[in-house]
Amino acid sequence: MADSPERPDAGPVAETARIDAIDVLRGVALLGILVMNIQSFAMPQAAYFNPTAYGDLNGANLYVWLAGRMLADQKFMTIFSMLFGAGIVLMAGRAAATTVSRGVHYRRMGWLLVIGLLHAHLLWHGDILFLYAVCGMLVYPLRRLSPVRLLALGTALLAVASVYSVGSGLSLPHWPEEARAGLTTYVWQPTPELIEAELAAFRGNWLEQQPSRSSGALGFETVFLLSWGLWRAGGLMLIGMALFKIDVFSARRSARCYAALIAAAAVGLLIQAYGLSLDFERGWTVWSFFIGMQFNYWPSVAVSLGYVGLVMLACRAAALKPLTRPLAAVGRTALTNYLLQTILCTTIFYGHGLGWFGSIDRLGQVGVVAGVWALQLVASPLWLRRFRFGPAEWAWRGLTYGALPPLRRSPMPEPVP
Repeated sequence: MADSPERPDAGPVAETARIDAIDVLRGVALLGILVMNIQSFAMPQAAYFNPTAYGDLNGANLYVWLAGRMLADQKFMTIFSMLFGAGIVLMAGRAAATTVSRGVHYRRMGWLLVIGLLHAHLLWHGDILFLYAVCGMLVYPLRRLSPVRLLALGTALLAVASVYSVGSGLSLPHWPEEARAGLTTYVWQPTPELIEAELAAFRGNWLEQQPSRSSGALGFETVFLLSWGLWRAGGLMLIGMALFKIDVFSARRSARCYAALIAAAAVGLLIQAYGLSLDFERGWTVWSFFIGMQFNYWPSVAVSLGYVGLVMLACRAAALKPLTRPLAAVGRTALTNYLLQTILCTTIFYGHGLGWFGSIDRLGQVGVVAGVWALQLVASPLWLRRFRFGPAEWAWRGLTYGALPPLRRSPMPEPVP
């Protein structure tokens, strides 16, 4: 039987079927991702991985960087990836027929992949949608595994990228001199000439940015995908499927369960702090890129689960509803808000807008993040009062199901006297 957008089991999740806690958590993750992405919007790419590659790292700028590394780096991407896996199980579970579910899912991922390619090559090279679409296609057949198997397989996939990174770091002394020099020069610690070229490119107009933007995007879509992204995002999606199946994301587990997640985060933060002390002690050499990063790679999962525990407890507190409602609205319009962050930040930092690329230090970037957060927390609930979906979600649904769903909310009926 052909897929049909009119079939109730093939349609998007209805508002009444939504899990509010997942929306709130997604909103937290979406806002948190900007804490790290702002560095890629505002500074040369090497500064994202190596804080000594560009800009001042003293005083307040150092504390801002430390807070970002400890509390945000890989944490909110982890939550977003886990929720993406949870969403696959949630949507697939609504389909009465496997063929319908599979067809809808792969159309959905296919269009997300297209959106990601357009986003990466036309707006910003740091796009994550392409990676999520690829991983979403690959992990879908595993959605029916038991939680235990999903957790085990997800952890094994996470380990692949870790083993690759550690192996690369240990073998680095045996690399050809040219390869070692290229890694340092083009990735970890670019020369002043390369930094100036990147600054000039993104301070130029949209066409002048294009070669650098597409070059960076292709790196994410190939080398980054195969060496890190596929294993990290794919593994986290499987873990997210498992956590969804055991009700972790629904705020229905015991307070003791969520407290245990928060306690695990404290351990993760201690391990991260030790790793950072080694990075500074070694002077931020390429060792930090391969082996030093492991002190964040694994602990970031524990810290992310701590955030999950905090958000789930907050969702159970009636007194915090004024805070969680706007976050849920951001989460329900996550794709729109993700793209909006790109539009706003590239307009602020790139040459087709204000041209502040490379000119705003880390402390100043905090102000930009706060401004974008405030806008999205205010605008998202206002939008959803009148409309059923964010504009990007609406278009994505229309492409997936072959027909645009109603966008405007039906007016409330007049009360009968």
